[in-house]
Amino acid sequence: MKKTSLILSICAFLLAAAALVFTLVPFGKASDKEAAENQPEEPVLNIAYFNVDEVVAGYQMAIDLNAAFEKKAKSVNDDLTRRNNKLENEQKEIADKLNKGLVTRSTAEVQIGKWQEKVASFQNLTQQKNGELAEEQQVMLNNIANAIGEYVKKYNAEKGYTIIFSTTSGLLSQPVVDAEAGLNITSAIIEGLNAEYQATKKK
Repeated sequence: MKKTSLILSICAFLLAAAALVFTLVPFGKASDKEAAENQPEEPVLNIAYFNVDEVVAGYQMAIDLNAAFEKKAKSVNDDLTRRNNKLENEQKEIADKLNKGLVTRSTAEVQIGKWQEKVASFQNLTQQKNGELAEEQQVMLNNIANAIGEYVKKYNAEKGYTIIFSTTSGLLSQPVVDAEAGLNITSAIIEGLNAEYQATKKK
């Protein structure tokens, strides 16, 4: 009888302990929910992109700088073409006089030597002018790129995008192959750049 009562007492104690454990420890679903609530939220990406070729094509400062550069490049090219034509005419004139016997061979050789010096000088001038134009073009592109980059930073300070991509035209619009139309801020960038440029021109 004592054994039976001892066994019953032990069973009652175990049941009470089990009930206490279930009360203190939440079920799996509740603990999962609590763990999920305690986890930090994943950041929401706010992404936009613009086509840099379209921006440059529509940016009035880029248009003005490119027009001025093309005007200078044309002037340099016209001058070099004129000098080259003059040298070609001198060569023909020396050859024609020599063929007709209007000058001695020694005289013709002296004239040819002077002509060759002019040709070497012209080649050096051509190389120099092309180098200057290439440098000016690079400076122009750097100024355009810097203006666009600085404006995009100011634009994003107001809009608060996580990432702004720049794309270029081509077979595929890499790195953006497909995206929602609302993510394309090209028009907004062109409009803002032109407004800023016009404001600087009025100063």
